[in-house]
Amino acid sequence: AMPSIFSYQSAEVDWCESNFERSTVIAEYYNTVNGTTLFSLLLLTPLNFLVLEDAGTGNIARALGKSWDFHCLQQPLSLLLAGIFSTYFHMTLSYVGQLLDELSILWALAVAYSFWYPRIYFPRCIKSRKQFFWLTGVTTVISTLMSFIKPAFNAYVLNCIAFHLLYLTRRELKKCNDKRVHRMAAVMVLWWVLAISSWISDRWLCGLWQAINFPYLHSFWHVLIAMSLLYCCPLVIYFDAHYEMPSFKPKMEYWPSDSWPVVVPYVALEEPHKQC
Repeated sequence: AMPSIFSYQSAEVDWCESNFERSTVIAEYYNTVNGTTLFSLLLLTPLNFLVLEDAGTGNIARALGKSWDFHCLQQPLSLLLAGIFSTYFHMTLSYVGQLLDELSILWALAVAYSFWYPRIYFPRCIKSRKQFFWLTGVTTVISTLMSFIKPAFNAYVLNCIAFHLLYLTRRELKKCNDKRVHRMAAVMVLWWVLAISSWISDRWLCGLWQAINFPYLHSFWHVLIAMSLLYCCPLVIYFDAHYEMPSFKPKMEYWPSDSWPVVVPYVALEEPHKQC
């Protein structure tokens, strides 16, 4: 009989970490624990003030034609859902968990693209942000349906989206002389390289890591990709703000201060002076 799609270990993917080694309920203990911790806690709070400067928050919404109340919630909530579904997947290794894990990431990316993808890079046939919403939505729905055909392949496609973000970053850096922006991009790429290396190593060199009793690289992936996103998100928002409202003079800032070894980057805006 075909196993239930909700059953433990019914997924197409099983990561390198040994199953049920530390719990009779949790299949992959470390992947389960840090999946929720990083996506829901590490990213949720910073993303609530990514485009933050008390005088500038309302200005961003008005200048970009976006609902600020919804904007404040949409990206953190989508990442929170990704964290919850990642936890469920690694806890059960179920087919449904695998789909929810991968599709939540796909939809989180779709939301980010819809709101913050710079208008200058829209396809020529797209004339407005509303049209781009529809394009992103239709593409996401088609990708979602295709994910049901071969869910395991979806993970590779999602990772390939990073190459498009890297390409976009490279094009923008050529036009930007701000050392802070270049520094943030370099740190983002460093975290991403470490993250994707961990993901690939866990997937393709599992025998090696099990031989040395260290099959935990996928849990490292969770940590490293979260750090990369911490820098990627404000970087994309900075590019968008730079084109949409240059009079506000967007600039990169670090919280709590530049001197800290680990910081939360965000985009600050200067209130434009009215001309008499």
